[in-house]
Amino acid sequence: MQPKILFVHSGNETFVKLDREILSEFAEVTDLYARHKFPVGFGQYWHGVRNADIVFCWFASWNSLWALLIAKLFTKPSVLVIGGYDLADLPESDYGHQRGGLGKGVSRFAMKLATLLFTNSFYSQKEAEQNAGIPSQRVKVIYHGIPDPYGVMPTKTKERMALTVGKVDWPNLKRKGLELFVQTAGQLPDVQFVLVGEWADKSIEYLRSIASENVVFTGRVSDEELLDYYQRASIYVQVSQHEGFGLSVAEAMLAGCIPVTTPAGSLPEVVGDCGFFCNIPEPSEVAIVIEAALNSSRSIREKARARILSHFPLEKRKKELIETILSISPQELHIHDS
Repeated sequence: MQPKILFVHSGNETFVKLDREILSEFAEVTDLYARHKFPVGFGQYWHGVRNADIVFCWFASWNSLWALLIAKLFTKPSVLVIGGYDLADLPESDYGHQRGGLGKGVSRFAMKLATLLFTNSFYSQKEAEQNAGIPSQRVKVIYHGIPDPYGVMPTKTKERMALTVGKVDWPNLKRKGLELFVQTAGQLPDVQFVLVGEWADKSIEYLRSIASENVVFTGRVSDEELLDYYQRASIYVQVSQHEGFGLSVAEAMLAGCIPVTTPAGSLPEVVGDCGFFCNIPEPSEVAIVIEAALNSSRSIREKARARILSHFPLEKRKKELIETILSISPQELHIHDS
């Protein structure tokens, strides 16, 4: 008999979908998609948890709190994945539950309720202890698994292009370094700067007002179009103030992009010695680092791709995720070998 897992999430991010696919390989998975602070149909939570063997939640917030609380009442084991907004404390970027208020209390309570916590970087593990008071030994690190859509190093000719990917909204102008990215373009007029990402508010109008002619704003693109940009870009830029992992950086490195990032958050864990770090977040300094990256040898592209393949393979996450789930499964559950 397969275990029954209630999969609680509030978004359709690729990494969330990948986890669901992994769990579906050995369990019967039921989705509970929740985006509201207070559940309109509380019975949906009650019924979902009651009929599950394990509750699996993404992010410590309102969406997971109710499921974790009911799981506690039913003494059902629960897993909570944390890392990102739920652990961050960045008042200057208007980002993070740990800034205070009700969000801080809700996220911390959710973390305390979970049977097992895990996160996607050692930086986030440390952040959980520093910002949320969760002892690091309670938080297991399981890196994201990055699917390789290419199989081999892409053969498209690399253009003199610097790429960054992220939702365009006011908080991300600082947190993701989108403003700094656009400002840097004016320092390198012979380099095309491409910002890929959904336009979520009027911050796009501000970015356009400060952009030089070599900046392209694509808006949201298809998965196929994004892969094309990864393959064509020479440089991937992530001059963030905070990163719980840096998934787009890893995806770009798989395509042979040379990463130019700040040393913020988990970015050094992802980039390692396969990219360039900018320690001074000023347009002129970022421009110098991008120019150095553009003039580097092809071997660093191959090294960047190899790092992602060796450190963040999807199979490794799959193995560790399944082992984690089985370690907390009730003893009476019998899981058939696949």
